[in-house]
Amino acid sequence: MTESPIGVFDSGIGGLSVLQALQSELPAEHFVYWADSGHAPYGEKGDVFVRQRSLAIGRYLIEQHHIKALVVACNTATAAAIHELRAQHPHLPLIGVEPALKPAIALSQTQRIGVIGTQGTLSSEKFRRLLGSLQDQAEFVVQPCQGLALAIEQSTHAPSAAQAHEKVRQLLQDYTRQMGRFGTAPGDMDTLVLGCTHYVFAHQPLRDLLGPDVLLVSTGEPVARQTRRLLEAAGQLRSGPAPLSVSARTQLLTNGELSALQAAAQRWLHLPHSTCHKAERQI
Repeated sequence: MTESPIGVFDSGIGGLSVLQALQSELPAEHFVYWADSGHAPYGEKGDVFVRQRSLAIGRYLIEQHHIKALVVACNTATAAAIHELRAQHPHLPLIGVEPALKPAIALSQTQRIGVIGTQGTLSSEKFRRLLGSLQDQAEFVVQPCQGLALAIEQSTHAPSAAQAHEKVRQLLQDYTRQMGRFGTAPGDMDTLVLGCTHYVFAHQPLRDLLGPDVLLVSTGEPVARQTRRLLEAAGQLRSGPAPLSVSARTQLLTNGELSALQAAAQRWLHLPHSTCHKAERQI
């Protein structure tokens, strides 16, 4: 199993931000990534649908790619399906993502923290339990961002890229204004948790809106470290030298538009188009 790939999936291109962190943390490992863009965005679908998709993708990656670990690189899918995935595959190392509230508390000076995410993530029981467990440690301003993940997804490729970029900027402006004042003065939100893996790819417009002093906190690096810990504990870390290139150890699959995945992989991970493939079968 040590030579088998690590499986990663998301509703679309957002999980590439987690894949990027995994590649950095685990340079000798091979990865297979499933972008479920044909069914995106998860955050605006119900839990039953997201659970069904997550279980189907998990089975596919196990049966067809013989993965040795599975990273659910989507906050909404983690909230809806991680417990059932673990129940169905008890011997498979499984890593989910959740909004990085605990790291944000450690970083914040004002202890007033903004959280943005999809409706599916922020209304989930899993998130409510997490938030409730930390209410005495900081004040959280929680903002669902309807349409933002989809706009980021659409901003990666022509012909809609320019229009989608503007929509991303406008949505971010509207939602951050609704949340209140960001800054470093007492009472300001000095930290913003990016509670959707897609939002990492809106880092620059967020930085333009909020200024240089507000901290933006995402989940990729903690997830990568946890993946390493679980593989070490299972004795499944790949030995030997790393491949000569990232592209040699990475396979990206999609049931959506191949050109969109190719554009995102090239833009954010600097991967060639040859690493991206249209799914040959429906799951």
